[in-house]
Amino acid sequence: MSEMGLRERKRQRMYQAVSEVAIGLFLERGFDAVSVAEVAAAAEISKPTLFRYFPAKEDLVLHRIADHEGEAARVVVEGRAEGLAPLPALRRHFLDGLAAQDPVTGLNDHPAVRAFYDLLYGTPSLVGRLYGYLERAEAALAEALGADLDARLAAGQIIAVRRILAEENWRRIAAGERVADVRADAVAAAERAFAVLSAGLPRLT
Repeated sequence: MSEMGLRERKRQRMYQAVSEVAIGLFLERGFDAVSVAEVAAAAEISKPTLFRYFPAKEDLVLHRIADHEGEAARVVVEGRAEGLAPLPALRRHFLDGLAAQDPVTGLNDHPAVRAFYDLLYGTPSLVGRLYGYLERAEAALAEALGADLDARLAAGQIIAVRRILAEENWRRIAAGERVADVRADAVAAAERAFAVLSAGLPRLT
């Protein structure tokens, strides 16, 4: 492996390790009760080093889902390679995520996942920062769809639908329902939502 490849792997390990330390502290004591200096000390790095990796305190938490930022765009590109139009590819991907209980779909009741999403949705500054991630996901998807106004409008609708579906699943899980009780409704809701998208965005089908 090249030196650049090794350097990038080391960098990614650092991101992961510091994020996990921070999330552990936040889950234990609450996001607002833990300072960045305390996170840096627990991770055994300096505060300036921490800020080189994570520009904002909220990014320490959101790093865990940052790899989903370009996910919809990747699905579209990979779907085209398989001969699938964008919306069928995105529909299949979301339904596959529900089947796998991917936490990003909201359909996961593992205690560690529940604790993380309780932290995320229960902290206003994290919710605010999350919308920045969603905006970047929307921009990446728009680029994959063609980068014109129509693509931007479509991307906004698609990202909103995925977010609302996941939030509804998570709302029910957080209220105490089991995955087994939510799954059929989650699949049906996703099917309806993508049918509506397909009707309104025929060029993507």
